[in-house]
Amino acid sequence: MTSRRGWLALGAAIAMWSATQASAVTLTIATVNNGDMIRMQQLADDFRRQHPDIELQWVTLEENLLRQRVTIDVATQSGQYDVMTVGNYEVPIWAAQDWLVPLDDLGEDFAKDDLLPAIGESLSYEGSLYAAPFYAESAITVYRTDLFEKAGLSMPDNPTWGFIRTAAEKITDRENGIYGICLRGKAGWGENMALVSTLVHSWGARWFDMKWQPQLDSGLWQDAVSFYVDLLRRYGPPGASTNGFNENLALFQAGKCGIWIDASVAASFVSDPKQSTVADRVGFALFPTHGKLQNHGNWLWAWSFVIPAASTHVAAAKTFVEWATGKGYTRLVAAESGWAAAPPGTRQSLYASHEYQQAAPFADIVLRSIEAADTHDPAAQPVPYVGGNFVSIAPYQGIGTVVGQQLSAAVAGQISTREALANAQYITEREMTRARYLD
Repeated sequence: MTSRRGWLALGAAIAMWSATQASAVTLTIATVNNGDMIRMQQLADDFRRQHPDIELQWVTLEENLLRQRVTIDVATQSGQYDVMTVGNYEVPIWAAQDWLVPLDDLGEDFAKDDLLPAIGESLSYEGSLYAAPFYAESAITVYRTDLFEKAGLSMPDNPTWGFIRTAAEKITDRENGIYGICLRGKAGWGENMALVSTLVHSWGARWFDMKWQPQLDSGLWQDAVSFYVDLLRRYGPPGASTNGFNENLALFQAGKCGIWIDASVAASFVSDPKQSTVADRVGFALFPTHGKLQNHGNWLWAWSFVIPAASTHVAAAKTFVEWATGKGYTRLVAAESGWAAAPPGTRQSLYASHEYQQAAPFADIVLRSIEAADTHDPAAQPVPYVGGNFVSIAPYQGIGTVVGQQLSAAVAGQISTREALANAQYITEREMTRARYLD
């Protein structure tokens, strides 16, 4: 039988719980459905134990849909989301519009000075940090070492696109369901156009000349995109025009791709024997170059957390952002899933860590790729824009999406490459004129 003292203690506990629930803040977090973000949600009990007064409500979306929804929300100042996952394309553009809360005052665990310089700079505007990077990436070449050995090939540390084509041809084995190469074909400014923009920059092409005149009908664009389309149609998997990062990751992990050129964040997933059937047969190299050019495309991306100015829970949102992007979270992931699974590409201390270097055979190639990216000088010719895998101007989001649809149609065989680029040139000229970049 429960004593009076026991009933009083129970009543006090219930009252305390009720008070906590009544004062709890619920943060709505819009994030992308990538593996690292899914892992973060699985580890969020750690945050809730530390902050029982903050509830987390997740809105997890495919990246094209995520970009569409958060852009509408922040531009209309509707305040639907308290925290958003965006990249270094959006951050300076949105910060200039006063749509974001500055994050210079995040706590000691965030350790702003520990960020890799290229990443911190890409997420800042007029000297202030407006986004906290969760993970960052450049682009690298991932390949099957066993298939290369069988074909008598050796992957150079610094491959050319010509070598990639030769290798893709030799290791394609359609009868056994092995495709020489997997590349993004899914339409979207952050999907196929991230890869295509990087490729054409490595080819020596540029999106715009110094007067903002689009260059998509130039010979260099024609050569580079023809190469890309032909490579996928000859040696890529069926349905390549609908494959983005996640689809190609699944194909590679299942042993279906001989070569995959994409975001460096993929390295930990293809190397994880719990997720990848070919984890013990994976090699890494730099993003390919073309001819005598040593431009590796200058892909630089950071999936990062921002707090929209319309949020009514800024203090709680900062508490979450610091937890999710701080050094303590890196240690939490390492303890739960091993050092190789730590969110890559953001911190100097991670790459100085002996534990990480030992656990992640890809660490060096990823760091070299990120540090080599020069988004202020991405092309062989002068350009008026910043960005390697995107163009950091407001109209690009719409332009890149529509151009991506044209190139995806070319990969699917619905239109020719020449027709796709002619359409892309017309669309880009029209949108740049509307945006008053052109007369």
